Amino acid sequence: MRTTRVTVAALVAAAALTLTACGGEQAPANSVKQISGGQAKAGSATLLDRPFDKPELVLTDTTGKPWNLREQTKGRPTLIYFGYTNCPDVCPLTMSNIAVAKKALPKADQDKLQVVFVTTDPDRDTPESLGSWLKAQDPSFIGLTGDFATIQAAARKLGIGIEAATKEADGSVVSMHGAQVIAFSPKTDEGYVLYGEGTTVDDYTKDLPKIVKGENP
Repeated sequence: MRTTRVTVAALVAAAALTLTACGGEQAPANSVKQISGGQAKAGSATLLDRPFDKPELVLTDTTGKPWNLREQTKGRPTLIYFGYTNCPDVCPLTMSNIAVAKKALPKADQDKLQVVFVTTDPDRDTPESLGSWLKAQDPSFIGLTGDFATIQAAARKLGIGIEAATKEADGSVVSMHGAQVIAFSPKTDEGYVLYGEGTTVDDYTKDLPKIVKGENP
């Protein structure tokens, strides 16, 4: 798999993250400002020379209980993705790819890896509906929902733009969101690798053993 190392200068030059409208369309690249992250090329891992700090984020998990991102992922390899359950394509494919790759890990490493799905559509993604959707992907996946402004602020700290869900003329509801997966190291608790929406099962399968150890893919 191709690995790209992104410098701060390159991130500044990139200027913006591309939002994805699940359903195949993309929002204009300038619809959200890039804060400090880079977008991975399709099918590649992007290593950050200045990793992201893990945001302070307390939301509600699928059991209805508060879930503190920093506290409950401390010292553990963690993948974080922002999406929504009514997404027809990108979100379920991304989570399915990760689920399949995770099953290829030794059982001990599977138990170490945390996969966190944060909804970008909290009005519809209740703890119950989010739990049912994730259970079909992998029962161990963690689903978080809560206040949209809180979710949006946390995503922006990771260089990911999301916009409030909107209703289209045909009555469908679309949630615009960055489609990157961010990997956090168990050694530093920092987000040091980004994956784009073109990342395949094989890509994750090759990289997850290294992510679990906090190594560069």
